[in-house]
Amino acid sequence: MRFLSLRLIPLSTIFLAQISNGLYLLRKRATICNGHAELCDRPYGNTTFLAAHNSYAFSRDPLALARDQEVDVLTQINIGARMLQGQAHMKNGQLHFCHTTCNLFDGGLVFDYLRKVKTFLDANPYEVFTFIFTNPEQVSISDVWKPIFDQAGISPIAYTPPTRLMKRGDWPTLKELLDANKRVIIFLDAGADGSGGGTVDFILPQFQMVWEDPFSPTDNEFPCKIDRTDGPLANDDHLHLINHNLNKNIVPWNLGTVLVSDFLNAPKTNAVSSILMHANNCAPFSQGRAPNFVLLDYINIGQTAQAVDKLNGF
Repeated sequence: MRFLSLRLIPLSTIFLAQISNGLYLLRKRATICNGHAELCDRPYGNTTFLAAHNSYAFSRDPLALARDQEVDVLTQINIGARMLQGQAHMKNGQLHFCHTTCNLFDGGLVFDYLRKVKTFLDANPYEVFTFIFTNPEQVSISDVWKPIFDQAGISPIAYTPPTRLMKRGDWPTLKELLDANKRVIIFLDAGADGSGGGTVDFILPQFQMVWEDPFSPTDNEFPCKIDRTDGPLANDDHLHLINHNLNKNIVPWNLGTVLVSDFLNAPKTNAVSSILMHANNCAPFSQGRAPNFVLLDYINIGQTAQAVDKLNGF
């Protein structure tokens, strides 16, 4: 007679984590965090994450000028993206991810996109994930954005900081986020400060906690300055994001400016040397620290994950 071999898990490694009011989940304590044991004790504010710019705007068609990615969202995640960025607009009464306007590039419903990401999160419970979304129309936070996060199943695992504005040095470690099963951090660039129809505790105002250098860069040397921020925290207390997504103007200089993502130079732009150069350019504005988010186009091209590993000290 054959017996099943049972592997016992030490009780010291498991615990109950609250995922919503009155609901708990039995979890194993995190020992590998975002793929590295060494990251478990690393504070979120001192970690670098690979980030996909306009992550919904993907196409294999080289003539799709509004695309910023060549592969879909789940492929981006499997490459190593742990921050996804996107711009949202209302279309026919529903929130879509669209590039500038939905007539130019419609990436579909925000809800459908979030459900795809939730599928990954369910299958990979020891990954800390970040969303930074753009809300140019200041769509209501409480009436539109929150219900979508609720319906997609993201809200119960979204992190709510103990204070509305978290200084960079006050963020918990990745292990603490994972063990609490509060492993999704959500930033919105507009409206989350209360100007967009109320506030939601887990939808955080980006520019009050994350500064960016210039967006839509066209210089492959990536000169750096603090371009977008909105206090009241000091710049040194902000997380920071580098826009490492090169653009080119496709019309003659005397006829105006139409910028598109520079696909042809993506192998050079996404090389380790270029990404590290950009990070070093911004280091003087962040007390010598590596960026928290490296925002890239075409993250399947080049050495994107390797560059982020180096910025994390691997």
